[in-house]
Amino acid sequence: PHAPVAVQCQEAQLEVTVHRDLFGNGRLVSAAELSLGPAACKHSRLDPARNTVTFSAGLHECGSTVQVTPDSLIYRTLLTYEPGPGSNPVIVRSSPAVIPIECHYPRRDNVSSGAIRPTWAPFNSALAAEEKLLFSLRLMNEDWSAERAFTGFRLGDVLNIQAEVGTQSHVPLRLFVDSCVATMSPGAEASPHYAIIDFNGCLVDGRSDATSSAFVTPRPRQDMLRFQIDVFRFAGDPRNLIYIACHLKVTPAERSPDALNKACSFNKA
Repeated sequence: PHAPVAVQCQEAQLEVTVHRDLFGNGRLVSAAELSLGPAACKHSRLDPARNTVTFSAGLHECGSTVQVTPDSLIYRTLLTYEPGPGSNPVIVRSSPAVIPIECHYPRRDNVSSGAIRPTWAPFNSALAAEEKLLFSLRLMNEDWSAERAFTGFRLGDVLNIQAEVGTQSHVPLRLFVDSCVATMSPGAEASPHYAIIDFNGCLVDGRSDATSSAFVTPRPRQDMLRFQIDVFRFAGDPRNLIYIACHLKVTPAERSPDALNKACSFNKA
């Protein structure tokens, strides 16, 4: 049997597909009787072959609300069915209905060195669905204008690392790098490992005497964070390839940084 309502959460918008046999009783509702959100947005398209009505709206459109939890951004709206008057105004044969719609976007993600482009298969359900925020971590050239060609480094060089989250049409977000670990093989748990960023956003690599490692201030944007690390290698290991895995997260831009959400560099003075 078909799902009467299916939700797809996309990177910047939500899509709600409604089967006109909304109540599963064979009586088809009309597209004009359906609307999305407090703003009563009308449908975007009809599929007569499948008898479906589809609404597409930006996450902020049609009067949706956003809630920020420790783990997610949750966008909520309502699908409303308001039956039109029948041919005889004395009687009614159907009642109105309101169906809550939710889209969940996890606030945190693990990304490793290199251009990260997560792929996804959106999860559909009648009421709620989940999508990823698009986090990325990139190695940049000297003036931060483009991604750096990966041609190798020498001790004494500086790594320019840029962390970013795609935020088009989300509530304004501030990005933090919770932790970064360098290892000789993929995975933050590998051994040996060296913490570059730890303690919820402290660039601990900048503590040692010989380094200038630090976050770049001011930020270019709230949803981007840049930091520089003096190049290093693991002692006593001939391998020259180092993996860096970082844990990124966002908070609403309006929320002040705190002990768990910060970007802190060490001031040796």
